[in-house]
Amino acid sequence: MDDSNKPALSDLPSTPDDPQEKGKSPTRWILRGVLFMFVLVAAVLGYALYLMGPTGTTAEIRIPKGSGAAAVGRILEQAGLVRSGYMFALFLRFSGQDKELKPGYYKLEGKGLRALALAITDESRPLTVRITFPEGWRAVDMALRLSEHNLDGPRFLELVNNPTPELRPAEARGPTLEGYLFPATYDLPLDYTAEDIVHTLTRRMEQEFTLEVRTRLPSLGLGSLHDWVTLASIVQAEAGNSSEKPVIAGVFLNRIEIGMPLQADPTVAYGLGKRLPELDRGAGDFEKDTPYNTYTRRGLPPGAIGNPGAEALRAVLNPKRTNERGQKYLYFLHAQGRLFLNVDFQGHLRDTARYYR
Repeated sequence: MDDSNKPALSDLPSTPDDPQEKGKSPTRWILRGVLFMFVLVAAVLGYALYLMGPTGTTAEIRIPKGSGAAAVGRILEQAGLVRSGYMFALFLRFSGQDKELKPGYYKLEGKGLRALALAITDESRPLTVRITFPEGWRAVDMALRLSEHNLDGPRFLELVNNPTPELRPAEARGPTLEGYLFPATYDLPLDYTAEDIVHTLTRRMEQEFTLEVRTRLPSLGLGSLHDWVTLASIVQAEAGNSSEKPVIAGVFLNRIEIGMPLQADPTVAYGLGKRLPELDRGAGDFEKDTPYNTYTRRGLPPGAIGNPGAEALRAVLNPKRTNERGQKYLYFLHAQGRLFLNVDFQGHLRDTARYYR
């Protein structure tokens, strides 16, 4: 029988039962599986790093009091500072920084999760605004300045005019907190409430109530710290410059000593809710009786007419009450850019006629 036309064994197709193919098939699939897992892990890791990385965005945000990691993450994501608020929340929890979150306003850059976490926990402070309250300003002026800086001016004024027992200093005996809001420059966090601001200003004022001051007041004829603050506010309003404050304080202290009315124009204006230039003698403003009118009433008004600064407070403690002859000043007059002092009414009338035109 001729076998020349029969195919060689090597030319026959292999079958699935081939032992060599049986050995190669599982290995190939294992390698493919490992490669797939490697690519998958690399992709997940790369995406996670992308989510954790910088966004290049700068934004101002507010973190409310009591906000947790998830809430902060949402705020940052909405501001474009992070790509995933959920990832940021996980990062905070994993690092333990979720317990160190500080509420407030922040100006932040999207420099990555770690940098942002540090910015709102240990290594930063909430965004603040620097506000200057000039000496002598009324509470209403301060409230307007606060509103200009996006703080709650109306609520601040409401608390000043109707203070709660917690906000009222023990020395404040007037109907409001006018006079106890120390004028200075403050760095106020933008998340401060009106209560926080009132407390900050009154607490600063209380630093002036030293033992030395309390000891000095009786010798001046002032019965309390409240009297001191009230008189200092009038001196503040009347004086044109620093050098005038001690002598004007001396005039008022001399008047108090002899029971003479203070007759201070700024007190009349305050009682009528006017500014000093708005007073109108022709309209009878000086005859309109209010608790603050020191023409119709003797002694000090019930409270301050503004918020005195350190100079006015010190001027009352260290007044200049007499001339070189030891005569007590009882009258003063601003005219032609100068301050004229007199010990009697005749001299005052003479200077008024001569210089006040």
